[in-house]
Amino acid sequence: MPFSLSAAAVWPIVLLLLSNVFMTFAWYGHLKFTSLPLYVVILASWGIAFFEYCLAVPANRIGHEVYSAAQLKTMQEVITLVVFSGFSVFWLKEALTWNHAAGFALIAIGATLIFRA
Repeated sequence: MPFSLSAAAVWPIVLLLLSNVFMTFAWYGHLKFTSLPLYVVILASWGIAFFEYCLAVPANRIGHEVYSAAQLKTMQEVITLVVFSGFSVFWLKEALTWNHAAGFALIAIGATLIFRA
């Protein structure tokens, strides 16, 4: 089956991308605010994660019309690595090294197997 760029194929990717931005901030954004009490960052993370769910659930519902559940999960994982890489560099000011890039690339290459016919 050839890949289609229909709205049903593109919207899940866009929604997963946006949901991963929220989830990355929910999980790792607080690392810049180590002086805040843990309960505060937990509550803030839950609040941010609410918006992630508001995007991820429709992404999977819409996406399942075009993609299998395994393909959706694989896309989500690859998108997570891309979003986290940018987040790590720009928000946390942490360098990505060659071994990070190589490891992420191997995961992405492995993910392509999920989309093979």
